[in-house]
Amino acid sequence: MFCEKTLTIKRTWIINLKNEKMEHKVIDVEDVVIRFAGDSGDGMQLTGSLFANMSAIYGNELSTFPDFPAEIRAPHGTVSGVSGFQVHFGSGHVTTPGDFCDMLVAMNPAALKSNARWLKRTALVLIDEDTFDEEGIRKAGFSTMDPVTELKIEDRTIIVSPITTLTEESLKDSGLDQKTVHKCKNMFTLGMASYIYNRPVEHIYDYLERKFGKKHPELIAPNRKVLNDGYNYASNIQAIANTYTVVPANMKKGLYRNITGNQAVAWGFIAASEKSGRPLFCGSYPITPATGILEELAVHKYLGVKTVQAEDEIAGVCTAIGAAYAGDLAVTTTSGPGLSLKSEALGLAVMTELPLVVVDVQRAGPSTGIPTKTEQTDLAQVLYGRNGECPMVVIAAHSPANCFDAAFMSAKIALEHMMPVALLSEGFLGNGSEPWLIPSMKDYPEIRPPYATEADIPFKPFVRDEKTYVRKWAFPGQKGFEHRVGGLEKSPQGVLSSDPANHELMVRNRAEKVARIADIIPPLEVDGPSQGELLVVGWGGTYGHILSAVHEVRKSGGTVSQVHFDYINPLPKNTGDVLSGFRKILVCELNRGQFADWLRARYPGHDYIQCNKVQGQPFLVQEIVDAIEKAL
Repeated sequence: MFCEKTLTIKRTWIINLKNEKMEHKVIDVEDVVIRFAGDSGDGMQLTGSLFANMSAIYGNELSTFPDFPAEIRAPHGTVSGVSGFQVHFGSGHVTTPGDFCDMLVAMNPAALKSNARWLKRTALVLIDEDTFDEEGIRKAGFSTMDPVTELKIEDRTIIVSPITTLTEESLKDSGLDQKTVHKCKNMFTLGMASYIYNRPVEHIYDYLERKFGKKHPELIAPNRKVLNDGYNYASNIQAIANTYTVVPANMKKGLYRNITGNQAVAWGFIAASEKSGRPLFCGSYPITPATGILEELAVHKYLGVKTVQAEDEIAGVCTAIGAAYAGDLAVTTTSGPGLSLKSEALGLAVMTELPLVVVDVQRAGPSTGIPTKTEQTDLAQVLYGRNGECPMVVIAAHSPANCFDAAFMSAKIALEHMMPVALLSEGFLGNGSEPWLIPSMKDYPEIRPPYATEADIPFKPFVRDEKTYVRKWAFPGQKGFEHRVGGLEKSPQGVLSSDPANHELMVRNRAEKVARIADIIPPLEVDGPSQGELLVVGWGGTYGHILSAVHEVRKSGGTVSQVHFDYINPLPKNTGDVLSGFRKILVCELNRGQFADWLRARYPGHDYIQCNKVQGQPFLVQEIVDAIEKAL
């Protein structure tokens, strides 16, 4: 049986090689989607990241989607242990990582099995022949020894290469042990992919110098060699009929870099710290997929950033509240399960009216759920998940690059309006990346916290500005500004009070302060006609998929408009006017309808239609296209 399998795969390889008369063509294409997939130890995340960075430097627009296994140590060679990284790069506007891929790199049978469904009919598949032995095929769960036929992908172009053997041959004189040599397989495949899509590998040289230059310089030459050998191998075999070129995109002039959502959040907070003059403090407990924010902030101590890796979620948020009381721009980061644990302390932050930003990078739940997969299922928890009448401002980022602006604005609102703010991101955004035009700080507004001055003595901590309902901020140690804040209800003078009328007054005041944020947030902008049959609504990381779907429907002759919500609580002031212009409202979100319910409660009387997905995966553009066409 095993011999039959070997002959089947090699027959595909031989057919490609025998086509000696085929003319090599370099084909210009508008965009390409590549998916790198293998075991957790195969370096697919690094391979995909380096390919994406090459494309960003080359000048392409791009969007990436890292797809991590949910188990920490899934059995080697099994489908549950497959790690993937998808890159969509193009010469035009790229808003999603792509629905289906033009090329799949499958480092083992499990990677092929779990990703074959994402192949286009014209896709190229690169397989490491050395891993397709009897044990590997069995572990992947195939019922036959012929994975290609079993998956019904015989009509794709299958390139079967002995990548492991070729890597060993490439590095036979390097002096490296076999385990280290095998870790270089990803560089061989990266070289092959770089040849097929005409990517400049010089950037990889720079990466190797930075990665190994100080501690392991002996690894630079071997990795560089195997990268070049993979490139040359691909250029010399006859199995690859065509190579492809994606010209640089016509982007706004400026300095760009590739950035992940988690990096952008961290840098947005650093920018807000600079603009406000307040030191930045982050107290967090590591949790997937939010840990990258804490890690990124910890790198920038030279900018005055202070970070604490707390022993648990409660300690993380409480240290941040303490830092806010002491005068810092305070941040805590988490995901859904951690947000549950922070709920009581967030109530304290609402009662004390201190500037705090809590970042929730959402993942699939409930409980531990599927921790490495993305969803939008924490919205109801952020809006309602605290005891008592406890409203908070809620903002949602809509792309990896937008995470910078979302973090900056969250910090600005928290500092200037003396309140906790919830910033919603998603695993898809936090780990995904796109090119980011590095902004000039002069283009960002100043942040002016409402400091208490001598004119406020005698100090009354909960006396408010008549327009904004904001209280003044006095730091501990300031003579004449001694005051008490805490979880017990207070009077405007800061005195403990259980008076019923005062309690209702303070509850109303806190809610009104949140509501008045609507005065400073931008109005909704409708993409398309302001009136019509159908308005497609989204929030958070669904932005790019909805935008692509709407444009696709328009190309087919359909008339449809789109609006996207970055501000969830309060909603923009013109929300009612925008919704009233359409007969049907299609709300697309990665949950069971939490934002649709939020809109129904505030703007009843509209015909709301839902497009929902709860699979731990982003939307496919086609799924939204189908929902639009059905609604029309």
